[in-house]
Amino acid sequence: MKKTVILALTAIPLAAPVMAQEPMEVIEVMGRDSEQLVLPSEEETEGLFGLAESLKDIPRAATVINESLMQEAAIDDLHDIARFVPNSYAAAGFGNPSLPTIRGQLGELYEAGMRRQAGNNGLGIPMSFNAIEGIAVVKGAPPVMLGTSQRVGGFVNLQPKNANVNRAHTRLAGEWGQWSQYRLQLDHNAVLKSDEQALRVSAEYIDEDSFYDYHQHRSDDLLVAYQWQPNSDTQLDVALEYYDVAWTDNAGINRPTQNLIDNNMYITGQGVQPNGSTVPGAGAVISPTGEVRIDRSTTLNDPRDTNTAETTLLHAKLQHYFNDDLVLVNRTYYQYLTREGINQNSFVEIIDDAHTFENRTELHIAKKTVIGANLRVNDVLGYSQFTTEADNPIDLTGPLSNRRIPLTDAQQARLIELRPGLFVSPGGQYDLDGDGAGDFNLSDTTDSTSYQWGVFAQHEQALTERWSITGGVRADYYDVDAEDPLAPAGVEAQRDGYSDWLSALSLSTQYAWTPDLTLYATAYKSDSTSNSMAGGTVLNAAGVIDEQNFATENELYEIGLKYAPSDARWYADATLFDQTRSLRNRDGSNSGIRTEGIEGQWHFAADAYWVTLAASYIDAYWDNSASSQGTGQVADAFDDSRPDIIEGTGVGSPNFTLFPASTQQLQGIPEVQASLVAGWSITENWSVGGDLSYTKHFPLDYLQTVFIRDQHTLNLHTQYRVTPQLTARLDVFNVTDQDNWSPVFEGGYFGATLAFPSQPVHAQLSVRYAF
Repeated sequence: MKKTVILALTAIPLAAPVMAQEPMEVIEVMGRDSEQLVLPSEEETEGLFGLAESLKDIPRAATVINESLMQEAAIDDLHDIARFVPNSYAAAGFGNPSLPTIRGQLGELYEAGMRRQAGNNGLGIPMSFNAIEGIAVVKGAPPVMLGTSQRVGGFVNLQPKNANVNRAHTRLAGEWGQWSQYRLQLDHNAVLKSDEQALRVSAEYIDEDSFYDYHQHRSDDLLVAYQWQPNSDTQLDVALEYYDVAWTDNAGINRPTQNLIDNNMYITGQGVQPNGSTVPGAGAVISPTGEVRIDRSTTLNDPRDTNTAETTLLHAKLQHYFNDDLVLVNRTYYQYLTREGINQNSFVEIIDDAHTFENRTELHIAKKTVIGANLRVNDVLGYSQFTTEADNPIDLTGPLSNRRIPLTDAQQARLIELRPGLFVSPGGQYDLDGDGAGDFNLSDTTDSTSYQWGVFAQHEQALTERWSITGGVRADYYDVDAEDPLAPAGVEAQRDGYSDWLSALSLSTQYAWTPDLTLYATAYKSDSTSNSMAGGTVLNAAGVIDEQNFATENELYEIGLKYAPSDARWYADATLFDQTRSLRNRDGSNSGIRTEGIEGQWHFAADAYWVTLAASYIDAYWDNSASSQGTGQVADAFDDSRPDIIEGTGVGSPNFTLFPASTQQLQGIPEVQASLVAGWSITENWSVGGDLSYTKHFPLDYLQTVFIRDQHTLNLHTQYRVTPQLTARLDVFNVTDQDNWSPVFEGGYFGATLAFPSQPVHAQLSVRYAF
């Protein structure tokens, strides 16, 4: 694949003229009824590879989910992008996804072209889409304009709502769903001075109980956006968002045997530690007492669990045209985050303060060249503790006390008391008794500050009327300091500093075979970082910042074609890719992953109906790299006293298992993914639609002892416009009531420990009023 792409970078423009000698045609931009659904190919994406680009002109596999598609497909969290985006199947993220998954690995999250704070390996805070009106999904590491980052499977760029200086509007929306789920949103745009100033306010309130026991979500989100256009050449957009949320981490169902996946049959019996304790702990062994059908709502959480967060985001964009060939863009982003997660299974993640600031200046020259510089500052103070979790020993069919892990005196001695009765890991390792071994458990506790200075340049060079080449280069200088904010009494806190240069190089070629058909090839190579919660940097067991956190190499080779006929409303593309990248393991180490595959999408719209199709195949495997799981296989959790139920090994669980370097298939990722989304306007006021998705069976664990079978999900909706202002809609999700499953966590660490059950068939009624 790598050789194919390198060859294509030069061969495409040489071979294509022999096969196609049609003259260049003039493309006429046709008008469109404002009531029609807008296809992804009919809107430009902004601020990713240049000023603004159409989907057809981006030399990468990409999908745009605009506001109309978000509404039609009921997109309200990051997992929903799989309805449109090939190779975007995702683990459950403990029921609250904070990051996308693209091509088998976590991707990065951007908003208005600026990288947001997000969860640690996908475990973060739930997202609100109140401030969002569009999504762009791009495969592979971010382009040179956006800078080096941690996650390189791909990225999602959220397009925030902007104020509009030309049109005032007010929209009120309410949703009522099963299990006492309520949402209310008010979106108002006021024109302060026509064609010059506008103010937009969007507020959302969510109060949701859940199908899952003890699970809930309560949040408030407020966006205030301002736009100022003092003249035709200058525009300033400022948006301030405040989000306050309380939710429940949901670990799914433990002991994922094949009989659980196939038949919802759960093996009972509380695990016993080697010391005889029935408190969940390392090496506990379960003597099966039976096998029962478990209610899929019985998941691993606790009514005493506490998960809250508050975050404030500021985005500002100033754009000024000196002339048609010289445009200055300055973007500013700031986010403040606090989080408190204290679960009864002894997991703790507390972010006292996380500040992230970034400013980027871009100079766009003749729409072909962009040069710029940016500064990003990330300051994090946080505490964590995940070393004493033990999930498989817990019998979910027993009392709630089965799920709770009170720390023993010996365990507390290896931690630090942050508050009365609350213990976390220190941010460094110490040998207090002088025996040559560290006396503490380490997690992600840190007090760290990083400065990232970046410079970049990108240029598109037309070689002929049809053939162009685009090259980009970027260099980022990192200067990082980290120290232990919670050192043991009587010792000096460990601290360290580290600095390094990271680089990114990109080269792509595009050839307009016809005015409607474009062929492209892309090669990309970059360094990336490896960070902990909220982007912080931790000290390792030696008390230093590990150099491998700044030495992770990633490569992408991709060839594809994109077709967008000028005389019809449809778009199609197909892509071949070969991508190597890193995975940050739960213990802070990195493993290599390689993916190869093919993916494609097709979007079509007529007067009365529209259809989108997406399909992909991926071969994802460990790239001669080690892998780890919290437990080697689910059979390790059981003894062999009931071979009629399971042939247990008696090893115990959890038992951290490190598998040697291999090219084993990556667990938790289906090889084949396909989806269809469609809508049909039966009359002027009445429409119906839905989406159907499919995933091929795949292994849940590294040793492939348990598989999630072939799965499909069908969602349907009907919508009726009661008056020109009032619209009512009914959604029915999982219409065929499938008992689907997904992994709980990215990277396969919990593949032999947990699996997440889907919700059964359920309905939602929404009403929208615009005036």
